[in-house]
Order: sequence, then structure tokens, then C-alpha cells
Amino acid sequence: MTSTAAETTPARTAPARGRGSFRSLRVHNFRLYASANLVSLTGTWMQRIGQDWLVLQLSGDSGVALGLVTALQFGPTLLLSMYGGVLADRYDKRRVLVVTQVLMGLLALVLGTLVVTGVTALWHVFLLAGSLGSVTAIDAPVRQAFVSEMVGGDLLANAVGLNSTIFNGARLVGPSLAGLLIGASGGDTAPAFFVNAASFVFTIGALSLMRPGELRPSTPVARGRGQLRAGLVYTWSHPDLVLAMVLAFVIGTFGFNYQVTIALMAREVFDLGAEAFGLLSTTFAVGSLTGAFLSTRRSARPRQRFLVGSAVVFGLLTIACGLAPGYASFAVLLVPAGAAALVFSVANNSFVQLGADPQMRGRVMALYFMCFMGGTPLGAPLIGWVSEHLGAPWGFILGGAVVVVAGLGAGLVLARRRPAPAG
Repeated sequence: MTSTAAETTPARTAPARGRGSFRSLRVHNFRLYASANLVSLTGTWMQRIGQDWLVLQLSGDSGVALGLVTALQFGPTLLLSMYGGVLADRYDKRRVLVVTQVLMGLLALVLGTLVVTGVTALWHVFLLAGSLGSVTAIDAPVRQAFVSEMVGGDLLANAVGLNSTIFNGARLVGPSLAGLLIGASGGDTAPAFFVNAASFVFTIGALSLMRPGELRPSTPVARGRGQLRAGLVYTWSHPDLVLAMVLAFVIGTFGFNYQVTIALMAREVFDLGAEAFGLLSTTFAVGSLTGAFLSTRRSARPRQRFLVGSAVVFGLLTIACGLAPGYASFAVLLVPAGAAALVFSVANNSFVQLGADPQMRGRVMALYFMCFMGGTPLGAPLIGWVSEHLGAPWGFILGGAVVVVAGLGAGLVLARRRPAPAG
């Protein structure tokens, strides 16, 4: 693809403008992509629940093992995300995404085959989680940067919000389906992996059927030395982006460990089965979906103080989840916690994307993804260890406390930047 009149022809974009939570869906390519993404992400969430349950089965309910597999899945982010950002700025994003989707589908198929043949060992799950993480580390920044090519700058904030709504709609459905499927299969997790493998067909098909002439590709960056460093220097020269990256790192490391903490609460504190675990994840997703849907109303770049405030609120609600006295109150608190998590996540994502130049956006989003997900290899095992040795509620309490402190610290930094009032 080349940079064509798609960037300058108002007739193509005018129908998509206006108000409304779903205005980005008036863009053909994004509508196609979003529909397929809902199916694929539902499968992805089914695999996540299946993978967590499989690790608990193979490890004897070890919180450390659960944290380790999460770390292996997100660890490659630290090494490969920036390279994925360079690929996003250098090559056709749509073609790169087709390749990554094929590879992720094959990895899910391999895991399902290992489980159904009865030869699965814990190291198999660790190896495949690391492989999936490697592909995802390339896929994520390319996917993030591709959104702006489908909808343009005017609709970017809305499209990011809709993407998060779709993501959490899938999180709402996927865990429940996985829990029911695993329960109906007598604890066998293989069906969840096979469903996920098949779901990638939809995304590959959507990418193949897009109208290339309606995309808005940025001018490709020529192959050259120092492009990774250029992305780092660019970000460091923008204090607003640095603040967003720091918040993303702290919250991604210590706050976004619900995949580990909910599983341990379900098994250790409430002594629940796979179906109830899936329902707890779904409860969190109800809140997340609500927060993401509310975020679709945004049409402008969020303010920094909004990022700080939403981070503090999320931290406080995470602490409250750890202090919940029983199953019912825990499930209820997961709803506002999920909403707060997504309000912050969508706002921070939009803030970074709308603050980056188009030719740097791939590398900036790669760095953002590294900050947001790259801390998981540190945070997930740590929270898993805390939960295993001090009790599952402490994973919520300590993680939330760190987020609150970071949010308040960011607020102090912003307050010092403001000019003193005259006179």
C-alpha cells in the first residue's frame, strides 16, 4: 500500500463523522475488522481461562506457577515490542497482522492437541505461553497503529474506545463459555484451545477482505539504523508521554493482575470450580465493558489529570476487592473495579496515540505496550507469591496500594509543573 488520496478525500470520511458511541463503525474497514475481532477475542479469552485452569491442574494450585506462565506470556514484550513498532512504521501493517494471526492460531492448535492426547506437561504450557507472548509482542503495536489507518485521527479516540468495548465484550462472553465448556468436558481444557484456534480464521478473513484504497497509511519509514533509539528519544522529549508511560508501567505491573488474583481467590478462598471462576471473570468483564462503552463518548485527547484521577480510583477499588468479606461482595466489587480499569486504560491509550506523530506512532505505541504489559513478568510472579504465602486477598491489597501511591505521585508531579498564580 502507498499513501494515496485516502488521506485527503473528505467524501470517504464524511459519513463517519458526527456524534454517537458507534460512529467509527460507519467506516467499512473498521466495521469488518471490529466484527471479526469480537469473535477472535472471545476465543482468546477462552484460551486464557483454559490455560490458567490447566496450569492449576498440572501444578497443584500453585500461585507461583500461575504467575510464572503469565510472566512467560508477557515477558517477550520487553524484548520484541519495540521491534514490532519498527515493523509497524516500516511495512504494510495489514500484511504483518495476517502473519501474526496465523502463528497465534497454530500455537493454540498445538496446545489443544497436546491436551487432548494426554501428554501435556507443565513445561509444554510454559513453552507455548512464551511462544504466544513472542508473537503477541510483535502483533500488539502493529495492531494499535493500524487502528488510525482504518479510521483517521478524527475518529481515533472513538475507535480506541470501541476496540476496548469489543475486547471486554469478548471478556464478558469468553470466560463464561470457557468455564461451561471445561465443566461440560469434565475438566478437559482442550475444547477451549481448539475454539480459539478456529477463531483466528475470522480475523484473517477480515484483513484479507478490506478495501486497501480506503486505508490511510502513513508514509513508510525507510530501513535504517537507529530507528529504535529514535523512538525512545522522541518519547523522552515529550514529558506528557513519559508520564503516561510511567502510569502504564506501574498499573500494568501491580494492578492488572486480575488474571492471577481472581483465579487464586476462586480456588483458595472460595473453593470454586471452573464454572464459578469463569463467572467471576465475567463479572469483572461486565464492569470493564461498562467502562469501555462510556469511553466511546470521548472525542478529544484526555487531560493528564484525568489519567491520574482514574488511576487512583482504580487502585482504591482494587484494595476494596481484597478487603471484601465474602464471595458476593467480592463479585459485586469486581464490577466497578473493572470499569475503573478500562476507563484508565482507554484514556491512557488514546492520550498516547493522539500525542504521537503518525510516522512515530508504531514505535511510540510499542514502547507504551512494553510499559503496560512488560511489567507483567515482574508483577505476576510477585503477586502470585504474595497471594500464595500471605493469602489471595493480599495480592489485591498490595497491588492496589502501589497503584494509589503511583497515582498520587504523578499528581504531585503535575501540580509542580503548573505555573504559580500571578501576584
